[in-house]
Amino acid sequence: MKTLVNLTQQSVVGEIESVLDTYPYHPYQKAFAIPDLRQELIAFVLTRLPSFDGAMSEGHISLAEAEQGSLAYYKLPRKPLEQQLHLQNLIHQGICLIVQEKSDWINDRVCETVQPACEASHWFG
Repeated sequence: MKTLVNLTQQSVVGEIESVLDTYPYHPYQKAFAIPDLRQELIAFVLTRLPSFDGAMSEGHISLAEAEQGSLAYYKLPRKPLEQQLHLQNLIHQGICLIVQEKSDWINDRVCETVQPACEASHWFG
């Protein structure tokens, strides 16, 4: 009996969006709205999922293959809730790592510029 584990890129992207919704808009959601950073996060997560590579573009691996040790990094838990938590944990790790590694780049692109005419005066105390 073969059991398939569905690991489509669309489901990963959907989970990334759900996790990002739990973060503050500035700087996290705003930063990962940049296509390059969003793609880097997607790639981070997908490369850490078992047997998800270009050859597996359909997004299905058999559980038998996973159990035979053909995993890229480690196995997914068997229960759906554990799988979701595992995926969410990978997403959180990716967000933290990318923000740490690219903090200067993110600050340059995400920081809002304030025009002096629009800023409140400090003259009044």
